[in-house]
Parts: sequence; structure tokens; C-alpha cells
Amino acid sequence: MNTTGQTRKEEIIKTAAKLFKEKGYSAVTMRDLAKALNMKAASLYNHIDSKQDLLKTIIISLAEEFTRGMETIKSSDVSIIDKLRAIVSLHVNITIHNTYGMASLNNDWMHLEDQLEYYLSLRKNYEEDFVEIIKSGIEAREIRDSNPEIIMFSILTTLRSLYLWLPKKDDLNREELAKNLGDVLINGINHQSITE
Repeated sequence: MNTTGQTRKEEIIKTAAKLFKEKGYSAVTMRDLAKALNMKAASLYNHIDSKQDLLKTIIISLAEEFTRGMETIKSSDVSIIDKLRAIVSLHVNITIHNTYGMASLNNDWMHLEDQLEYYLSLRKNYEEDFVEIIKSGIEAREIRDSNPEIIMFSILTTLRSLYLWLPKKDDLNREELAKNLGDVLINGINHQSITE
């Protein structure tokens, strides 16, 4: 495939993600997508197979990116608190680069057809790895002795909703945001913060 074709497909994927965020996956038609791209609906099929194909591309690529990030974090030789900070940074970085795609990941995953089980297994494994990191932190007394599932849910709920908040904050520095968010989310469970 030539570079122009790849660029056009990427443009179609980005535009689809934006429309899915604005209208919801179910409400977007191929005609809507073609209009937003200023092209004929029939021409879209030269670049993509279907609307479902676009959704899969958006969601699965993000889920796999999170999985790769978690694998790197899990295997890193740093403290548990630093691993948790790395998870916060992972979410900030992916969300900043894929705000529209994150909306699909959070709101439209249930519309995946033949890739639904695969997506759910990636999500389940990610959450299990997150809980295991938290459990290790509790055992090492780096993290307050509290329910690991609730800690994971509390942090992850905030991180998963970043796509709603970030577009309203044009002046945010990515590193500063990750650090400040990490401070807020992690210091509440940092064992040292309650023993000092």
C-alpha cells in the first residue's frame, strides 16, 4: 500500500473516532463519515471494510497499547509507587494522543462483534495486573492496607474519564499533568503519607 493510502486510512480512522465520540457509534453512518471527509460514501470502501472495521481498529489498537504499557511497567525494576505513577503516565499519554479513540474505548466497546472476547480478555488482564501491582505494594508496605480492587477501581475510573476533561484543558503540560494526577491519586494510598 502506498503512503497516500495509509495517510488517507489514518485520516478516516481519526475522523471516525471523532464522530463516534460526538454522536455515538450506533448513530454514525457511512454517509456521515464520507461527508465529514468530503468524499463519496462508496469511495470509503476503497480504504476500509466497514464501520465495524473502524471501531475494531480504534479500540483494539488502544487496548493493545495499554497492554504493552502494562507489560513494560510490570517488568520494570522500580518501586510499586513508581509503577503506579507509570500507569498514570501511560493513561495520560495515550489519552492526550487519542482523546476521540478513548471515548470509543470507554463507550462503544460493547459494539465490537468478533473482537469483543479478545477486547474483554485484554481489559481483564490489564485490571488483574493492576490489582497485582497494588497487592505487591500492600505486602511491601508501600501502600495502605486496603481493598486492592477498590484502590484499582478508584484510580482507573479517574484515568478512564480523562478523555472527557482533557479537551477542555488546552494549556496542560503532559508531564506536569501526569505528576500532579499521580500525586492526587497515589498519595491517598501511599503508606508513608499516613504514617508521617
